[in-house]
Amino acid sequence: MSLDASLVFVVDDDERVRSALSSLLASAGLRVSCFASGSDFLACERPDVPACVLLDLELPDFSGLELQRALATSDGPPIVFVTGHGDIPTSVKAMKAGAVEFLSKPFGDEELLRAIDAALALDRGAREKRADQANLRRRHGRLTPREREILPFVVAGFANKQTAAELGTSEITIGVHRGQIMRKMEAHSLAALIRMADKLGILPPKSGT
Repeated sequence: MSLDASLVFVVDDDERVRSALSSLLASAGLRVSCFASGSDFLACERPDVPACVLLDLELPDFSGLELQRALATSDGPPIVFVTGHGDIPTSVKAMKAGAVEFLSKPFGDEELLRAIDAALALDRGAREKRADQANLRRRHGRLTPREREILPFVVAGFANKQTAAELGTSEITIGVHRGQIMRKMEAHSLAALIRMADKLGILPPKSGT
């Protein structure tokens, strides 16, 4: 495990557990931030870096499963449950809700570090996907209303002449708009534009409108 900007949050009400986990993770080159309750964790300002949460099931204010549900509504970091009070039904519930791993104490250091690696990789991927989506929305926002109207026809494979007939304009005008769409969306090919439109959820045009 290499040193990078990643951050591991430890949420556990046992000070000895927090101390032990903090030492282990620091020795593995990871930054660590510890909290004794779910409320403290939710109230903190989380840096915009890849992260994961090592979460105990039993906390003084509310359960780990409740905290998991709260984080799920806000693009919270992936969770690795570490608990001495787990059972099969609870672990199944946690995994179905998206937990990366459910480790019962005592667990091995390597087992924990592998779970953290997986959780951080998952968060990096999610962050890249969100950044890519935000960038696509920014590009799409550059388009004029008319260009947005034409875009579905372009990615659906309509020729300029067909699009012009559908929208009641000239083929030359459609060609100009098409060039502007490619430029503003920063698409170097039609295939790239089609992939962008798919990610944006742009639906095929309704012919005959």
